[in-house]
Amino acid sequence: MPECSRPPNHSVCTSEPQRQGPAVCAPSPQPLPVQAAPACPALYPHRTCQEALNVLAKTLAFLRNLPSFCQLPPQDQRQLLRGCWGPLFLLGLAQDIVTFEVAEVPVPSILKKILLEEPSSGAGSGQPLDRPQPSLAAVQWLQCCLESLWSLELGPKEYAYLKGTILFNPDVPGLYASSHIGHLQHEAHQALWEVLEPWCPAGQSRLARVLLAASTLKSIPPTLLGDLFFRPVIGDVDIVGLLEDMLLLS
Repeated sequence: MPECSRPPNHSVCTSEPQRQGPAVCAPSPQPLPVQAAPACPALYPHRTCQEALNVLAKTLAFLRNLPSFCQLPPQDQRQLLRGCWGPLFLLGLAQDIVTFEVAEVPVPSILKKILLEEPSSGAGSGQPLDRPQPSLAAVQWLQCCLESLWSLELGPKEYAYLKGTILFNPDVPGLYASSHIGHLQHEAHQALWEVLEPWCPAGQSRLARVLLAASTLKSIPPTLLGDLFFRPVIGDVDIVGLLEDMLLLS
């Protein structure tokens, strides 16, 4: 495929510096020994969680530096953030080429938990029950979605405009300025097309593949992202509430 040259910036989305790194798929996990106990996936090493926090901070900076987003009513900003923070974060992981491996760790049986349970942590103590752990299949699907984006070798402008098409979703419930947000989404989509089409003979085909890869990100539940990337380092924190506070108080 011919190499695409890059046009000047558009006003809809700000471009971001691209982290250098090999555009390759995440390395496959090493073979794991057979375990009799049930298992759940865990990130290894924990360095990945710190990289994920950095990507989350960059996602917040992207929103702060986007005038078309900051000029929306605060309620609309909250609704859009709640509806799209997951795909935006995943685009950030893809852009920064954050690769990770997962390893299966044994999970204690329910009987073992009951036998080893402290008296003070009984049903009357008000302690929350353990949340279900992410399944290995869900984590592997997440990796597959990232690999699809890496295979496209998108540039900084393409990532910025793609984020705009996801962020400005007029179908999010409870929006005051849904028609204006729909117009912003159209502008972001047009800007993405203009990056691809004039400089690539196969621009339309590439645009379709880019949008298809981005659409798969919506199938990743935000709870999986929280449990996998943030819960191990910051505990059970409401990520959306944290982002709202940081965004609207800045």
